[in-house]
Amino acid sequence: MKSLNRRQFLGAAALGAAALTPLRSVGAATPSASSVARKLKVGLIGCGWYGMVDVKAAFKVGGVEVVALCDVDRDNLAKSAAEVEQLQGTRPKTYQLHEEMLATPGLEAVIIATPPHWHALQLIAAVERGLDVYCEKPLSFEIREGRAMVDAVAKSGRIVQIGFQRRQSPAYQAVRQFIADGHLGRVVQAEAQINFTAGLLSPTPVSPPASLDWDRWCGPGPAIPYSPQVGHKSWRLERTSGQGHLYDWGIHLVDATRVILGEGAPRAVTATGGLFQLKGRITTPDTFTAQFEFERCPLTWRHRLWGAEEFTPETNNGIFFYGEKGTVFVNDTKWTFLPKGKNAERQIHEAKSDMGVLHMAEFLEAVRTRRAAGCTIADAHLSTTTVKLGMIAYEAQAQLKWDAKSEEIVGHSEAAKLLRRDYRAPWKHPKA
Repeated sequence: MKSLNRRQFLGAAALGAAALTPLRSVGAATPSASSVARKLKVGLIGCGWYGMVDVKAAFKVGGVEVVALCDVDRDNLAKSAAEVEQLQGTRPKTYQLHEEMLATPGLEAVIIATPPHWHALQLIAAVERGLDVYCEKPLSFEIREGRAMVDAVAKSGRIVQIGFQRRQSPAYQAVRQFIADGHLGRVVQAEAQINFTAGLLSPTPVSPPASLDWDRWCGPGPAIPYSPQVGHKSWRLERTSGQGHLYDWGIHLVDATRVILGEGAPRAVTATGGLFQLKGRITTPDTFTAQFEFERCPLTWRHRLWGAEEFTPETNNGIFFYGEKGTVFVNDTKWTFLPKGKNAERQIHEAKSDMGVLHMAEFLEAVRTRRAAGCTIADAHLSTTTVKLGMIAYEAQAQLKWDAKSEEIVGHSEAAKLLRRDYRAPWKHPKA
């Protein structure tokens, strides 16, 4: 096996990063001293696990003051407020309603880390108040919401960054450059997967914790019974909120594949799978395969959420690109090229970085310089559209043809109804 030494790797990574402006803006990782002289006043909506990961990334970048926190769980809110106070020396104001938090005097930017069924209303409300936004992926719960969000941001002129942190990875950047330079030849097929054993909690309905406003948590989505499995971060495998492993986790690799290949939205989508091992415990497929027909080549996604042993653990989380001149595999920390030919030597390139901090740094620098962040909302809408079409194809049990210009499913009226979900009163859909 052949590995790059440190000097070779840094040179290759620098070359890749310089060529990948859609993935990462040059100079975004380290804000200038003058730009952080006045601290940017930031708020957080959604004080769970990843919301606090984003806040800590902002503190690592520097030049921010968290002045407001919002969460529908009073215990989450108090715990996060105490942690922020310890990190920055001052205690932020706390709110249970995001509408009240967005009116905080002096607030300039917000981080949104709620479940995706809340993203549309919170992001649109923020930009309409003149605030810049860092919003976690997936962009929206469904495609009509996503279009409303894109339109609202365009109208507002605000800076928005969506949390596809793998766009900052030197491994993914280097692979994009490697393919663009023709070293793989024509790419014939891409395959992505993330298999893991899901850590599940009890799905039995119980009364929600006294600290949690469960009706508000459900919000514009349907009111479902509370259980430990669907509360807080376990919502990711719930059909009415997280929509499953492709939508929550797979979207990272679908986004990375799409950007590496320079693709937009797929032309057609098929999907199959089911609940074969975890039926009765989760409400989204534990075994799933989707095929996305892009202009350049097809992308196949696979996942399994139960405990089969991995035959090749090193490729369990990542993307394969199969080309005329060989095969590339890439994950968060390295990429490998296997040239075509008998007894060809694998070329292994280590490529580690703190992607979350880099992505947040790019956003904060964009806010200060008023230049667009690398992961625009319009581009994030394409990746979210792709995985949503995968879930619609699974529900419809049909191949879906997608007209990207009109954002319509062609020739399948029942599947087309799933492009939008009606909101529960009193909330109103932004495309009403």
